[in-house]
Amino acid sequence: MDDNNYKKLLDNAFNKLPKLSTEISDFKIPVVDSIIQGSKTTIRNLATIADKARRDQNDIAKYLSKEFGVPVNIEDQRLVLNSKFQPTELNKKIEKFFNTYVICKECHKPDSHLENAGRGMLTFVCEACGARYGIKSY
Repeated sequence: MDDNNYKKLLDNAFNKLPKLSTEISDFKIPVVDSIIQGSKTTIRNLATIADKARRDQNDIAKYLSKEFGVPVNIEDQRLVLNSKFQPTELNKKIEKFFNTYVICKECHKPDSHLENAGRGMLTFVCEACGARYGIKSY
């Protein structure tokens, strides 16, 4: 088989492949609205973050508590961390939470839920593409 014939066959095969979706998602990870009061940091938009993630506020609080190594309290839809943290630090942790526990690694969509797999593991289930994979519990 000569090179021209091979290239024509290859082009023909690529043309028969389904076109990949170029859909642009309007999903944005929410920005943390925080305030430092004395030796504590309060996240004022915890409810918004939890709604966008479709996760329980307690799960986000538990994750941030482990990531920062500080105790946390939920008071009136706000999360109080018992230490001072800059908004950039908080945003990085929230982005990491979304990338690990909310956004699918396969299709990059946020339509997902978590199932308990036992022994400190969770099963990530994507509702958009059907992907399933194990992740470490928070």
